[in-house]
Amino acid sequence: MALSHEKYMALALSEAKKAGQMGEVPIGAILVSENGKILSSTHNRTIDLADPTAHAEILALREAALKINNYRLLNTTLYVTVEPCMMCMGAIVHARISNVVFGTQDPKWGAAGSLYNFAGDDRLNHRVAVTKGVCEHECRRLMQEFFRAKRV
Repeated sequence: MALSHEKYMALALSEAKKAGQMGEVPIGAILVSENGKILSSTHNRTIDLADPTAHAEILALREAALKINNYRLLNTTLYVTVEPCMMCMGAIVHARISNVVFGTQDPKWGAAGSLYNFAGDDRLNHRVAVTKGVCEHECRRLMQEFFRAKRV
């Protein structure tokens, strides 16, 4: 079954907006099984949970792993509005996620091709397919507007 990248990214954007409304950096993530079932849907909560690891991607992996009772999230696709950081890409590789689809690149923290490329590093025991630029304009605009408002 072909997954509609735009459909799932729209859901991730909805989650990102929830984060922004809470004063969190507006990043959302959706983890989807190979048959299109949503396993988790969440957003950044580092401030809310007082947890530096509470990035949207990490929370999505935790929620899905509990749901299926397995730390390996084989044959899944993670949709995230912003390119995952080093911590998140490390967890994605460990969880054996098959695909990461993200909206906008993160040149300061990105570890799926911008600053680092954990997804294709031959030294790691798992490769992750990466698709970038899905709903890129909307994902980037959400981040820019959030940080612009913070500077006012």
